[in-house]
Amino acid sequence: MSFDFIFMLTTNDKTISDARAQLWEALAGGARHIGFKDIGLPFTALKLLAHDLRTAGARSYLEVVSLDSASELRSARAAIELGVDCLLGGTRAEKVVPLIRDEPLSYYPFPGEISGHPSTLRGSCADIAENARYLTSLDGVDGLDLLAYRHDGNVEALMQAVSKASSKPIIVAGSIDCEDQIAAVAAAGAAGFTVGTAAFQSMFKARSEGLAGQVQAIVELADKYCNSSIPDAHRPLTV
Repeated sequence: MSFDFIFMLTTNDKTISDARAQLWEALAGGARHIGFKDIGLPFTALKLLAHDLRTAGARSYLEVVSLDSASELRSARAAIELGVDCLLGGTRAEKVVPLIRDEPLSYYPFPGEISGHPSTLRGSCADIAENARYLTSLDGVDGLDLLAYRHDGNVEALMQAVSKASSKPIIVAGSIDCEDQIAAVAAAGAAGFTVGTAAFQSMFKARSEGLAGQVQAIVELADKYCNSSIPDAHRPLTV
């Protein structure tokens, strides 16, 4: 079974300006799950990027970091128009689900209270877990996008609590920059994780320089910590 690494063409919660060029480096490194944010590039550029992802056969992810309601709903409509495979993030599931219900789009909203940019996760471990329980009970929500390492509490306890409360897959996103964190994400039973900024900053030990080497190193870590005991119900779709 798989433990999915989603490479994000982003730094500081924004899609990078040369995302289309960097995409090919990521593919060369072995990335097959690739995402971008709803801010950082104009929509016309995001359409070209989404087209490149489809052409490459990668599974595509749009992550919402806009904080206001109008922007979040606009991003959900953009995900439909872009034809991405997964919509990540956002906090207004009750409003988003009706928009995407009949679309071939998986949806993973944020549990907990999200604030600021780059986004941070607020609230007690118990409250976030309870919100995770509620969100994954909704028809039309396929899983959760958990900003575990953007929380100022006990991150491992938080991941364990959310994993226990959730009946659907969990992707851990944001600020993952080392092997120990990836190991902890896997141990908590998450189905996958995202890395963006840390790869561009060459934070991982790699056999070769450049982005392709960083992506390859993270792909190998995902394979290393793949846990076949994780229930199928906690796994996202894979390529």
